[in-house]
Amino acid sequence: MTEISSTRSDRVKMVRSLSGRSARSRTGRFLVEGPQGVREAVRYSPQSVRDVYLTAESRDRYREIVADAEAARVYFHVTTPEVLEAMSPDAQGVLAVLDLPDPGDGPAAALELALAQSPRLVAVLSNVRDPGNAGAVIRAADAAGADLVVLTTNSVDIHSPKVVRSTAGSLFHLPVVTGVPLDEAVAALGLGGLQTLAADGVGAHDLDDLLDVAGDAPEGVPDLRAPSAWIFGNEAWGLTEAERGLADAVVRVPIRGRAESLNLATAATVCLYASSRAQR
Repeated sequence: MTEISSTRSDRVKMVRSLSGRSARSRTGRFLVEGPQGVREAVRYSPQSVRDVYLTAESRDRYREIVADAEAARVYFHVTTPEVLEAMSPDAQGVLAVLDLPDPGDGPAAALELALAQSPRLVAVLSNVRDPGNAGAVIRAADAAGADLVVLTTNSVDIHSPKVVRSTAGSLFHLPVVTGVPLDEAVAALGLGGLQTLAADGVGAHDLDDLLDVAGDAPEGVPDLRAPSAWIFGNEAWGLTEAERGLADAVVRVPIRGRAESLNLATAATVCLYASSRAQR
């Protein structure tokens, strides 16, 4: 454990720079801000954690983070509140610097490796650009018991601070594969034994109706009890006709009241929990 007291130190500048994508790419590191995210990172991905920074008050308040860090031999530093604020205004007394995942042989190979684990429930985000939405869907997928999240080409950087914060630690609970073109992802998911369901308001199938026949769906009707990959589109324009055409079926979430639609994260949560319930 070391103490850091200068807001102008090179270390402070380096940590602060990780809020930018170019610095993350250059250094191969990213930020995790806040006690929830840091707790889960240290507990579930300690091999990726380079350093933990916390104030003296946070050290005493979040003893489980310190204990897990010590058990994993993760280096941690006690700083003043001013130093932590200089590193990140969203630290809430605790932050960590982690190594970015090894890209290995690229997105396609990463997806193939994830599918080798025979996932039964997958969330696919196509051209999702909003950090808060992406993080919220990763969190919802984790809560619903999904086995994998895939973000297609042109989606948001999942290691940006807002995405990481929005996952509330779920980023460290399940595999997240990025950078795969949607058509390639759908093809790989099909080969992996998953039906692909596009979530869209123009869908021919009503989600409630599918729940009613789960486990005994008639021919031509998707069975929610089967291994499934849900495809969710961009926040503004959803899925294009061509993108919907890649899926085995298009499913709409019923709107009972006067709302025009559900936002992305809410719709994804509803769909993922419907499959999770059917697969129990």
